[in-house]
Amino acid sequence: MNPEILFAPQAGRTLRAGVVGAGEFGASFIFRSARAQGLAVEAVADPDTARALAAARRAGIERVRVCADRNAAFDAHAHGEFVVVEDAASLVELPLDFVVEATGHPEAAARTALAALGAGKHVAMVTKEADCVVGPLLQKKASAAGLLYTPVDGDQPSLMVALVGWARMLGLEIVCAGKSGEYDLVLDAAAGTVTTTATGEAHSAPDFARLWTAPPAQLAACVADRTRVLAQLSRATVPDYCELTIVANATGLAPDMPALHAPIARTLELPELFRPKAEGGLLAGAGRVDMFVCLRRPDELSFAGGVFVVVRCDDAASWRVLKDKGIPVSADGATALLHNPVHLLGIEAPMSLFGAALLHAPAAALLPQCDLAARAARALSAGSTLAIGARHAIDGIAPEIVPAAALADDGPLPYYLAAGCRLRANVPAGASITRAMVEPPVDSVLWRLRAEQDSHFFAANR
Repeated sequence: MNPEILFAPQAGRTLRAGVVGAGEFGASFIFRSARAQGLAVEAVADPDTARALAAARRAGIERVRVCADRNAAFDAHAHGEFVVVEDAASLVELPLDFVVEATGHPEAAARTALAALGAGKHVAMVTKEADCVVGPLLQKKASAAGLLYTPVDGDQPSLMVALVGWARMLGLEIVCAGKSGEYDLVLDAAAGTVTTTATGEAHSAPDFARLWTAPPAQLAACVADRTRVLAQLSRATVPDYCELTIVANATGLAPDMPALHAPIARTLELPELFRPKAEGGLLAGAGRVDMFVCLRRPDELSFAGGVFVVVRCDDAASWRVLKDKGIPVSADGATALLHNPVHLLGIEAPMSLFGAALLHAPAAALLPQCDLAARAARALSAGSTLAIGARHAIDGIAPEIVPAAALADDGPLPYYLAAGCRLRANVPAGASITRAMVEPPVDSVLWRLRAEQDSHFFAANR
């Protein structure tokens, strides 16, 4: 569909937005808003006001004021100046339509979203670390207040949900929906190396070229060999699991297993791999979510953190034609790959705000189907703190996707509820982290909202 026609009845209206967090996503959103039709970012909140100021300057915004408090922020906004503040609490009270939460910090994001809804603002949630814990409740609260709470394009969950919805509307059976990891593995057969784009480090793998391809009947075994040879390389990150949890909550699709398959695979292999084992694939059944690590040569395009669906080919004649046109179809013609190979951070996020505010259509409708849970990757000592580090990961804690359930002392604890907690007891390697094992933080909005979410959605099961 043509968005210029879709949004034409709202021509002339400009959405006013404030951004919380001036990192990569927030900065790219601010830059795009200065050029997108019908959107104006008028304020940004970030504890690092120098970073926020730099984002505004990069976007070409000239009249900028760094404000020390709420009164200064209101005064600057009233005089048509771009507002920079340290504290999101000042931003959410400004006369805006939308608050875009892009800090990546689950507790702060939950607090800001709740405050924004309380102030009558729509919320665009970029911080998936909060969304996977309490997104369904925040969306319910928004709806009850006549507001919108939505994930955004530019990040994989929203784009994946859109691709699934598009395929379902066309009557296509979803065998698997998924995404590529953030980083690729690049084979240089002549040098005998595999380089991870995460670090640029080349790993010696002199015999890996023999695993570049395999007949369909041996492909699953070949993938297992790739994993064994490159066992020292990380295949999936916590954000990958987090994003797939949100997709599960928005689509009803579920992971095949808590740890995911996450094969090292070439793009053309996906319709062979992401289908049931009875058909030569990796999955126990259809209707799954998963991810892959893109294996490619240096001269091949990256999947670039894109999203995909593998669908059932129910019209053999049409799919033969499509295969001739370059659509990846399995060798037996049973399944096909449809994909969007990119996500563009804040560059494409404005479309989600337009859809939500102008069409009253959030990018996803969320229900608690799955939880991102925490499991000890190594032995952990009582008294240690489960702190978030690089890549939004907690050291020593492995993520897994499990069926959603109300919190219980002996039940799995959501990964980002564990963040910042002290352990009450020693935890052996491989054990699931439970609520009884941690000291909940004092005055946590995220914990309070999760308890409320459990009461709403799981009251009958308690």
